[in-house]
Amino acid sequence: MTTTDAPKAAPPPTGKRRIGDVVFAGLARGSGILILLILAGVAAFLLVQAWPSLLANTSNFLTDQSWNANVRENPSFGVAALAFGTVMAAAIALLLATPVAIGIALFIVYYAPRRLATTLGYLVDLLAAIPSVVYGLWGMMVLAPQLVPIYEGMTTYLGWIPLFAGPASTSARTLLTAGVVLAVMILPIITAMSRDVFHQVPQGHREAALAMGATRWEMIRLAVLPFGKSGIVGGAMLGMGRALGETMAVAMILSPSLAISFNLLQSGNQTIAAHIALQYPEATGYGVSALIAAGLVLFAITLAVNMGARYVVARGNKESA
Repeated sequence: MTTTDAPKAAPPPTGKRRIGDVVFAGLARGSGILILLILAGVAAFLLVQAWPSLLANTSNFLTDQSWNANVRENPSFGVAALAFGTVMAAAIALLLATPVAIGIALFIVYYAPRRLATTLGYLVDLLAAIPSVVYGLWGMMVLAPQLVPIYEGMTTYLGWIPLFAGPASTSARTLLTAGVVLAVMILPIITAMSRDVFHQVPQGHREAALAMGATRWEMIRLAVLPFGKSGIVGGAMLGMGRALGETMAVAMILSPSLAISFNLLQSGNQTIAAHIALQYPEATGYGVSALIAAGLVLFAITLAVNMGARYVVARGNKESA
């Protein structure tokens, strides 16, 4: 090869950026800043609107369980019972939905035939398209009556556990029933996230485990689940965020009462979102401002959950890198 046949070196960079790159970078940066501005604006709106009722409140807003805010003078209300019911219902839904979602995702990716996996994936995704009011009607009219004898049996045989102490609700419109409905509602989110992360497991990791004599389950336990741990946690936290803010389904199932009770088979708990939906049409005086204050607490809880999920996902990605 002669010197004239040698490949020519790339021209040195001129330091100028293409106009398309500049515009795209500006749009991307502006979109990120816009999200932060919207988030700050929502927080500021909630705080400003809730401030009058918080100043006039005659009880401790964070520890009081009563709600007497629809007055013109000396309102008394607290968010303790509502925050407890919100977190408890979301936690129940998360505990019930996460193992089932992981099992469905593993079956679709590693066990089911291709046609069955495709069909099952579509069916699971369709659960996310069902309106909340339909879930509420199903939980109130179909699921709750079917759970009454089950709750009675749980009280009889598991009543020594405080969570299942009797007497059980005769209508089964309890926090456990709401948690079951929420679990079905968040199942597509966790399944979709888990399924995507299982598809991304490097083929070399799986083949290496199988080559060393591991069974399919051992390969999943040793190679798939550790790789997808951060994605599973992220999907579970996204599902919990959906459960924290669910309104109509929970409002139709739970009885409108305020109390902090760890007994999952008795009526009495309520969530923030459902309480706002039920109380807003009749809110007077400081009532609207007090409901916005409750919404501010829900905003803070949801933000904390999503920030925690983001931290866990980022930490898992860093460890697997």
